Amino acid sequence: MPLGGGNKCGCCQKTVYFAEEVQCEGRSFHRSCFLCMVCRKCLDSTTVAVHENEIYCKACYGKKYGPKGYGYGAGAGTLSMDKGESLGIKPAEPQEHQPTNNPNASKFAQKFGGSDNCPRCSKAVYAAEKVIGAGNAWHRGCFRCAKCGKGLESTTLADKDGEIYCKGCYAKNFGPKGFGYGQGAGALSHTK
Repeated sequence: MPLGGGNKCGCCQKTVYFAEEVQCEGRSFHRSCFLCMVCRKCLDSTTVAVHENEIYCKACYGKKYGPKGYGYGAGAGTLSMDKGESLGIKPAEPQEHQPTNNPNASKFAQKFGGSDNCPRCSKAVYAAEKVIGAGNAWHRGCFRCAKCGKGLESTTLADKDGEIYCKGCYAKNFGPKGFGYGQGAGALSHTK
């Protein structure tokens, strides 16, 4: 430790005192200086990536030094329109589209087999979002009562003609008809 009382910050070169110190790769930083070199986002030990003594958030590190191509460099569920010019990345020339005759063309599907289609939206259902009910695979968001839209569980559903319903809607629409039915527990209705 230098005579000035603390280590020098790896960013601003000023003294870093213990209460404000963040250590990374054997270097000390002020908490306020521990920022991504590109986007200036605050970092911590779980979000930092280091390249040649420069610190980055994982997203900017991936954009600058990670694999290139569609789907890389952004967090889950995001679509980035950033082409990376600020990082010195030149866009690749687009390749000519080569159609395939394979009806199940994804590499994942070719290797591990196809996926089921959701009976509600007719889109592919993958393992991470699959819910099984009434003998079919459903998306978690599609696994709802066809009448009222209530979310269902495999134990709280009733099915008819390939469609799923909550027990209440099933009873109202397809259950026994007559005096006292379809109104809920303990309720009787008398109509003239």
